[in-house]
Amino acid sequence: MPTLHRHEEEKFFIGAEGRKEPVPSIHDPPTRELSVVVPAYNEEDRLPLMMDEALDYLEKRQKRDPSFTYEVIVVNDGSKDQTVKVALKYCKKYGSDKVRVLPLVKNRGKGGAVRMGVFSSRGKKILMADADGATKFADIEKVEDGLKSLQPWPNQMAISCGSRAHLEKDSIAKRSYFRTLLMYGFHFLVWFLCVKEIRDTQCGFKLLTRAAASRTFSTLHIERWAFDVELLYIAQRLKIPIAEVAVNWTEIEGSKLVPFWSWLQMGRDLLFIRLRYMTGAWQLE
Repeated sequence: MPTLHRHEEEKFFIGAEGRKEPVPSIHDPPTRELSVVVPAYNEEDRLPLMMDEALDYLEKRQKRDPSFTYEVIVVNDGSKDQTVKVALKYCKKYGSDKVRVLPLVKNRGKGGAVRMGVFSSRGKKILMADADGATKFADIEKVEDGLKSLQPWPNQMAISCGSRAHLEKDSIAKRSYFRTLLMYGFHFLVWFLCVKEIRDTQCGFKLLTRAAASRTFSTLHIERWAFDVELLYIAQRLKIPIAEVAVNWTEIEGSKLVPFWSWLQMGRDLLFIRLRYMTGAWQLE
């Protein structure tokens, strides 16, 4: 089983006035309806658009339904730019109870950042959302419907995944042959080695019940790009029901994914996932 190490500085949120607030635990009872976890690495330019859209939606929803409570956790994954400064502006505007900034001492990778945010969340449901805002935030209602369609949830565990699979033909037309070949190769490896039932494992818009988030992320080993695949592989092995829901998605410039080397790293990680669970090097219990 993986061991989660927190540096001393990672045990606190940065408050609106720069004061430190201790983080809660995923093992505590939930006190919010929804937690939104946003991993951010050098996102000072793209983060504002995403935060504006998300908080506008969340505030309007709370006005319509005062019982709806939320928090947005921006996990700064060792950024070297002004990501923290940008996130703290929202913390100051909306209050540190609604917008929280979790600083990581060094870059862990997207999966590592999401896991730290999940383990520090208070929501009954936990949404993973990318900092680039490529998925329209209002589509949370679609993944919520996907989660509802899985009821009754065994042991209160269920996952609803946003999917871009319906947009694949259009995206192929805009890609080079080389990138299209890499994409198909990656999809084949995911299907052959790990996850057969989900067409788009990599969309960063996933909604989990608190119990499912606690169970899967406690077992997660991969901390970089292929962490989504391991997350869904774990869920399938544990027989956690998964829904795949089509969402709106627009490619935003500034991606941290380096086409060849990132795909190579992901391919290696897929082999690790399959082999290490098969040999018992990685455990589910």
